[in-house]
Amino acid sequence: MVRLNKTGYAKVNGARLYYEEGGTGEPLLLLHAGVADSRMWDAQFSEFARDFRTIRVDLRGFGLSQMPSGEFCNYEDVAGMLNVLGVERAQVLGLSFGGLIALDFALAYPERVSALALVAPSVSGSQPSQRIKDYWEAEEEAFEDGDLERMTELNLRFWVDGPQREVGQVDADVRALVGRMQREIFEIEIPDDIEERELQPPAVGRLAEINVPTMLIVGSLDLEEKVQQARDIAEQVVDGRCVVIDESAHMVNMEKPAEFNEAVMNFLREANNV
Repeated sequence: MVRLNKTGYAKVNGARLYYEEGGTGEPLLLLHAGVADSRMWDAQFSEFARDFRTIRVDLRGFGLSQMPSGEFCNYEDVAGMLNVLGVERAQVLGLSFGGLIALDFALAYPERVSALALVAPSVSGSQPSQRIKDYWEAEEEAFEDGDLERMTELNLRFWVDGPQREVGQVDADVRALVGRMQREIFEIEIPDDIEERELQPPAVGRLAEINVPTMLIVGSLDLEEKVQQARDIAEQVVDGRCVVIDESAHMVNMEKPAEFNEAVMNFLREANNV
């Protein structure tokens, strides 16, 4: 087991963000999904810290990081966190919402990214499918009803089970942990006056500017549009490749940790000429 070197809170752009750091070597930053927090990387953190200085954070409004009032920018928070930790340049691994932030950060600060591993990422400025719009509408209806249980279950069905499986076909521990993380996100107090500043112009249409080694990973049982999007991104960036992991949906790192870890480590070792 790799010793946890540092854990605590960093003051970043007016927010108090929780982070954990372990290992030595080239920095590797882990950015979590929108249905989770940094605990989603439990099966990766110590493993990756054997070879890299591995950092995982709770983005503002997730996990142990609160959401303060006012304007904020997620990719600027990434830059601020790396500044606090004295990291000039990092490899970035992000899943879904975390992948969107990783892409935005790489476009805003290309000199600070050495490699990208993007897991079923969203892309800022892209148009969601009708299926995703319908899911958002159902979630909004549950929110208006004050039904956090229904909101949580909607997210589990959509992002953990996936469209091709029924409840009970996913590992119960994975489903339970994502459920806890998602429910806690819904319970975090969000001020009325927050305003997110987004990347301008957004990432969509700019992917050819990404010229660092980039790996896309996606589960075969994820939404078909997410699988296709991963393949499209891999074709649009300068140095991209795509890996599809069988029998897993959106939270592929939690469902198939051994296959996921092997794919990421092989990619990062190649990117670092190890």
